[in-house]
Amino acid sequence: MNRQRLTLQRITAFTCESGKGQDFLWDTDVPRLAVRATGAGAKSFIFGGKLAGTSIRVTIGSVSDWLIDDARAEARHLQTLVDQGIDPRVAKAEKTAASHAKREELIRREVTMAEAWAVYIEARRHKWSERHLTDHINLSYQGGDPAKRGNRKKLPGALASLMPLRLMEIDAARVKAWLRDETAKRPAQARLGFGALRGFLNWCGDTPEYAGLAQREACESRVARQNLPKKQAKRDVLQREQLADWFAAVRGLDNPVISAYLQALLLTGARREELAGLTWDNLDFKWNAMTIRDKVEGERTIPLTPYVAQLLAALPRRNEWVFSSPAAASGRLQEPRIPHNRALAKAGIEDLTLHGLRRSFGSLAEWIECPAGIVAQIMGHKPSATAEKHYRVRPLDLLRMWHSKIEAWMLEQAGLPFDAEQAKPGLRVVA
Repeated sequence: MNRQRLTLQRITAFTCESGKGQDFLWDTDVPRLAVRATGAGAKSFIFGGKLAGTSIRVTIGSVSDWLIDDARAEARHLQTLVDQGIDPRVAKAEKTAASHAKREELIRREVTMAEAWAVYIEARRHKWSERHLTDHINLSYQGGDPAKRGNRKKLPGALASLMPLRLMEIDAARVKAWLRDETAKRPAQARLGFGALRGFLNWCGDTPEYAGLAQREACESRVARQNLPKKQAKRDVLQREQLADWFAAVRGLDNPVISAYLQALLLTGARREELAGLTWDNLDFKWNAMTIRDKVEGERTIPLTPYVAQLLAALPRRNEWVFSSPAAASGRLQEPRIPHNRALAKAGIEDLTLHGLRRSFGSLAEWIECPAGIVAQIMGHKPSATAEKHYRVRPLDLLRMWHSKIEAWMLEQAGLPFDAEQAKPGLRVVA
């Protein structure tokens, strides 16, 4: 065994003997320290010892990176581990893993809400409706883009101010402060944003990458109770005496697709996205049926009443969507609210939302004393009693009888002359 006191000159002069893969120059001061030289010319300090009767060798580092005294100190430390029965290689691997974990945790703790929010949306989008997905995207929107009309710029979404924050910074105090600001400006959006934020924080708590960072209690129910105004049941409905003006204004819209959509929304009691997502395959003109995607049951089939059938049959078949829109990227109607508001202004009717049309269907149906269970089934409401849940299975014909009566009564109140029997032969799908 070649053993000499290691010095800079000796290390420089030491080379691997010709024909060997490696050679060692052992130190006299620290017997377990050596310089290893390879046939390729590389030199490094190594520690060599025995653990439980087995030879072990640990590379300390390159001779160009380590001072001799530092290499001796490291070799003594490694020998101390061996004397304690610890494998230095295992200790080094554990130390490296701990250092890596610490570094990863530091990086993890810097994750912003915006970064986690993007992952959240991507992970959940296949389980959400298109409207729910759009709401989440809009809530995090940073604003600043030019609006479609006028010279103004689009406003940020309700959650935009939280997006730059680190996830671990979003606590109850932060949420309360955010709620106070947003509620003062736009209470409805604040409520929507709070619900979305609560769902997001719960998801983070169940996701290993973000567990321990998100604080679920930041969106406890008491936070909402203390900081959000009490939600009032909306009362916007069309009155019987307003039907004539409403129909006249809506039928007078320039866009026949939007006009038909708004009328169908009132006459079917459907949710706005249920009807907007209607495809031609969902319509059966032969058997007068319409299948709607339902957020409660998945889908439901309701009658295709005579007037609605005539409205839809007259629409152009540009693509798969009944309410198509060449200007929209999706190919279907996206935002009928603005033209509806114009029609309301013309009719002199105030504060009637698109969902108010659905609410109006249920309210106006009472004028003909339609059974509540019939109305609920057409509208896609959850059954509200044991009999409705387990014993009432109404055929489409029975729904059609009442639904047609509701439609006929509304048209009569609107002063629209329509003969359902005369309309039947004229029904056709326009290609």
